[in-house]
Amino acid sequence: MFDKQVYISRRKRLLEQVKDGVILLLGNSEASCNYLDNQYQFRQDSTFLYFFGLDKPDLAAVIDAETGEETVFGDDVDIDDIIWMGPQPLIADQAAEAGVAKTAPFAKLADCLKEAQKKGRTIHFLPPYRNHNKILLFKLLGIGFDEMKARASVKLIKAVVSLRHAKEPCEIEEIEKACALGYAMHVTAMKMMRLGMREQEGVGIMEGVCKGDGML
Repeated sequence: MFDKQVYISRRKRLLEQVKDGVILLLGNSEASCNYLDNQYQFRQDSTFLYFFGLDKPDLAAVIDAETGEETVFGDDVDIDDIIWMGPQPLIADQAAEAGVAKTAPFAKLADCLKEAQKKGRTIHFLPPYRNHNKILLFKLLGIGFDEMKARASVKLIKAVVSLRHAKEPCEIEEIEKACALGYAMHVTAMKMMRLGMREQEGVGIMEGVCKGDGML
């Protein structure tokens, strides 16, 4: 994560553009391969990462564009998880690292959005691309799957694009690190190539360099 002031500043600039209603930002969930607990490598939603920096599954956030109140929704791990994973930071502690003071269990997200709907407030959300989040949006907002893209907030989309297309110094630094790692991966693979090697062996070499750098 970057310093929490980076995320605070990004969310402040987002509110300056959206100005009204409630902003809903969904993180991603784990995606299973062939049974529930055998999962693909987790990849957080990029926009959720941009504004909150929390690289954990099953999180969501709501920002009141008029009052500025921010809430991160997520559940602390239970004893079954702790047995396998050891002690884990609380959602409140993780949110504090992103400059967010208020948190709530994930189940409270539905209540928060229903209250906003009762008041006739606009709920801004981005077009969902994962089926899990499409189902979640249907449950939360009652929007049909074939309507979600059309009913996504154009105002929020434009605001996110305008912020993310201009890179900050901390982002440029990370991009340069990624470029250097990509160079190291390719050069290492080229040096180790031998006649008769299969492509998958070269890919394994490159992945090894990446994992050795802590990036996979």
